[in-house]
Amino acid sequence: MSKVILVDTGIGNLRSVQKALESLGVSVQRTDDPEIIYLAERVVLPGVGAFGDFMSGLRARELVVVIKDVALRGVPLLGICVGMQVLFEVSEEMGQHAGLGLLPGRVIRFAELLSVKVPHTGWNQLEIKEDALLFDQINDGEYVYFNHSYYCQPVNSTDVIAKTNYGLSYVCAVQHENIYGVQFHPEKSQTSGLRILKNFLEKS
Repeated sequence: MSKVILVDTGIGNLRSVQKALESLGVSVQRTDDPEIIYLAERVVLPGVGAFGDFMSGLRARELVVVIKDVALRGVPLLGICVGMQVLFEVSEEMGQHAGLGLLPGRVIRFAELLSVKVPHTGWNQLEIKEDALLFDQINDGEYVYFNHSYYCQPVNSTDVIAKTNYGLSYVCAVQHENIYGVQFHPEKSQTSGLRILKNFLEKS
């Protein structure tokens, strides 16, 4: 199993993701060094907080072009929470903010008219596509942990590998070739979350 590069943008709690990965026996290097990330064999892009702040952190560290290049070269890339959202083209969180544009689509806020509390915080069930390698040995209906106010609207339905229902059915996991994204927090999702991370490490 190859070393995993954990991208540090200066915001968010990366320690919990690092500990979860290390518990699976993988070597993890946490860095914001473009040269190290450029040579990575696997990359995890975790994030919490606002989309715009996260992208500002990437730009300030000159990581936008590096991450896009790594992904386009076929290196397995996993975005977690905001890390998934920035894979898309644009977010409407606190204005319009451009993302990495690796996947066509946008990030929008849960509508105020929904009869659910925002942010979506807590455990919810996965609706899994049968052929999703990321969810090997994960049962449809499995619970994972969420904490977010915005969600992704991919353009291509073929990129969708799981949805969840919270006032509406929305996309909570995507895959396009070597690019993966999960809206939930696998590092906080106990046994199921570790299995999902293990699948990314072994099957991607």
